[in-house]
This record gives sequence, structure tokens and C-alpha cells, in this order.
Amino acid sequence: MKRFKNILFLADGIRAPGPAFRRAVKLAEANGARLTVIDVLPDSHSPATVGGRFLVEIDRLRREDRETELDGLIAPFREGGAVINRRVVTGIAFVEVIRTVIGEGYDLVIKSARPPDSFAQRTLGSTDLHLLRKCPCPVWIERVDTEGSYRTVLAVVDTREAADAESARLVLELARSLAEREGANLAVVETWTFEGEELLRSDRSGLSSDEVEALIDETEACRRRALDAILRDHGMTTDDHRVHLIKGDSAPTVRALSSALGADLIVMGTLDRWGIPGVLIGIAAEDLLQLTQASVLAIKPYGFVSPVAAN
Repeated sequence: MKRFKNILFLADGIRAPGPAFRRAVKLAEANGARLTVIDVLPDSHSPATVGGRFLVEIDRLRREDRETELDGLIAPFREGGAVINRRVVTGIAFVEVIRTVIGEGYDLVIKSARPPDSFAQRTLGSTDLHLLRKCPCPVWIERVDTEGSYRTVLAVVDTREAADAESARLVLELARSLAEREGANLAVVETWTFEGEELLRSDRSGLSSDEVEALIDETEACRRRALDAILRDHGMTTDDHRVHLIKGDSAPTVRALSSALGADLIVMGTLDRWGIPGVLIGIAAEDLLQLTQASVLAIKPYGFVSPVAAN
């Protein structure tokens, strides 16, 4: 975890230090990293006549008020020796955060999960999802009820293609490092399916049941070899009890395993597989991110370019 040297914490309106903020401070101290707390206020769209008649700038007053609140949030940690900067800007939260990341080279964004008001069953708000989709650096979304050290870190990997394997190596490296630092158990999962299996099992395919099973076994063996290749550097194999290669749809399979293992943190990659900037690994990944109760650390693939411009 020493790789994170420039950490940006999005306060997102908080007034008291929660698990996400404490984790950001702890991580910055452990890594000797720079930590900046940022908050983004929406534009008030106050009439220009207010400033003209009364010499009052509503946005400036709101910004100064929020800066005072953040100073109060940060003060106890500064007294403990932590070096923490703070800033308040006006605009759209995810856009301003991403512009700050691009402009100043932040290598990690941390924030607390913020569920949308109208969807109680969903656990992430729109800012969370925009950052997970579009922020060029890793994004760490901490659940509000997470406190203390993690107990189980689950690395979700995908080794189907060469680009996926590179992302999987980074996911596994970060997950292992975090698990060691937290004194947590490490688990690794990759899911796989056999495309067209139902069609091949139909009478129209002309294949026998044994032939279909042989094709499925071959697919599984191929995925096993690819997964073993990235596990080797970490002293593990697919025969390890910590490694789960599971046939099934990604989101429900990972969610069920995460629940069974009691995973506190899921480390996973994101990928614009269809060449569309800011798209996760399909709807399944978004379902996983939305419905899991674990915190999430999402990693972008090498070469990812954010659709949000720096200026």
C-alpha cells in the first residue's frame, strides 16, 4: 500500500470524522502520503443583484462556512501530528474531484458511501458511481458502518484477456498488501461462464452431452491456467482454499461469496470493455457495487482516460 502517496478525501458534507476519514488519515500516515480533504458545494445560482445591492457573495460565504467546518473536522488529527490540507470549491462534485485528481496527480480518492435518497435498497449514490466509472485513479468507497481493521479482503479478478490479466495483477497486489497491513484474511475470486452453453445443449447443436461437457471443461481449464499465472507471484494456486474459481454470473456469485466469507472490503478492477469511457465491466459489475455491503476499492485499467476534462 506504499504506492499511495497523494490521497484525496471527498468530505461530501460530513461534519464528524467517520470510518472513511479515519482510514484516509491512517493510510496517509502509514504511507507518508499527502492528504487533502476536499468538499464541493453546488452553485447557489443566487441573483447577481444580491451581490450588487448588498455587497454579499453567497457562494463565498457558503464556501467560508464550509471551510470552517472542515477545519473543525481536521483539527484533532492535526494536533496528533497529521499533515492535512483542505479546500472547498463550487461545482458538480464528481467533476471537480476528477479535475483535481487530473490536475494535481492524486493517486487515490476516498469517500464514505452515500446511498441515494430514493432507492433504499441501493447502497451507492450518484457521486459514488460517477467516481467509480470515470475517475482515473483508484476510488475507495467506505461503508458507513465499517469501523476498525478489516477482517476479510476479497480480490475480484478477471483473466479473460491480456488487458484483464494486467488489471488482475494490480488488484491482487493491492488486496494482498491491504490484507497484510490490516491483519485480514485474503480471498481471491474469479467467475466464469460458458457462452452459448444452453444453445449447445439443445438438439439443434448436433453435439452430444459428452462433447458439450468437454468444451466446458476445456474453458474452465483455460481460465484456471490464466488465474494460476497471476497467483504464482503471490505464492498461491487455484488449489489454495483462499482461491475461488466459480462457474456462474459475476454479480450474484461474487455477492454470495462475499457474504459467505464476511468480506469487509472488495478490491476489483473496472474496465471500459466496449471502448466507451467511464463504463464498468457491464451491468453485472454495477449490480455488485450497488448491492454489496462491503467497502469497495476499484482500480482502473492501465491506460484508462477519464471522459472528464482537466479544465
